Amino acid sequence: MNSVPLRVVLNDGHLIPVLGFGTTVPDKVPKDELTKSTKIAIDAGLRHFDSAYLYQIEEEVGQAIRSKIEDGTVKREDIFYTSKLWSTFHRPELVRSCLEKTLKNTQLDYVDLYLIHFPMALQPGDKIFPRDEHGKPLAEVVDLCATWEAMEKCKDAGLAKSIGVSNFNRRQLEMILNKPGLKYKPVCNQVECHLYLNQSKMLDYCKSKDIILVSYCTLGSSRDKTWVDQKSPVLLEDPILRVMANKYKQTPALIAIRYQLQRGIVVLARSFNENRIKQFLQVFEFQLASEDMKILDGLNRNLRYNPATYFGDHPNHPFIDEY
Repeated sequence: MNSVPLRVVLNDGHLIPVLGFGTTVPDKVPKDELTKSTKIAIDAGLRHFDSAYLYQIEEEVGQAIRSKIEDGTVKREDIFYTSKLWSTFHRPELVRSCLEKTLKNTQLDYVDLYLIHFPMALQPGDKIFPRDEHGKPLAEVVDLCATWEAMEKCKDAGLAKSIGVSNFNRRQLEMILNKPGLKYKPVCNQVECHLYLNQSKMLDYCKSKDIILVSYCTLGSSRDKTWVDQKSPVLLEDPILRVMANKYKQTPALIAIRYQLQRGIVVLARSFNENRIKQFLQVFEFQLASEDMKILDGLNRNLRYNPATYFGDHPNHPFIDEY
């Protein structure tokens, strides 16, 4: 019944599990909950973990992974770990130092995938979100191609097995792909992608370039007031999604994940609930009919939960000219 593989091949030959566990932590959740949920996810059979320097939780994730290696549940090579270059490290001479901070925090020797988190650079320094006296982001313009060359050096040094991008629009992807002397093209573009923002044009473009699309906010959002419009609809409460869940005797979350998997997308999902984490792998036990996939396609409303407003009117903001 299942036509979705557990792993797919990236354009550099490495394999990525198609279902990943996200590790962002809302303010209301203690960080040690993430350590627990990551261990539960590993015990349940999940092997792909997506994190970032920005999240400031890589110590906790690394601790969970290492504990499961030490108790013999997994080997390091069983785990696919993704991290991301933060925007204050875009200058080529700073790229490797950000990755080295991740490796130090996780106590891992390498990451499986390293992404440019956003195409917008911020001024370097101690603050994650540097701002001037008026609260305006301290942006800079750094050549994305120069940043990418530094990412390629991280791959050559063995610190990252694969390299890719996140939150890039088509124009920004093409800047990298058309770069003179390109050594490695991005293996993926990680973007917000869900039933209300199905990214069909970006998906088609990435497939044409042998680039994997990775979806975050797959289940909607955690309704974090700092970045989500509280008036936006709750994805998992969509009536059509609920009808579909009843039809297949699955949860709305599993329908939302399965929809993306059948489109050829690598999916990230997150939960701090043990039962829900264990349920994630049930997504491989059923298949959506083609007519139901079309119905779900029709839910798209180009609604973005994460508008990245903290970057203000940065000249490289990808959502101003998305495609």
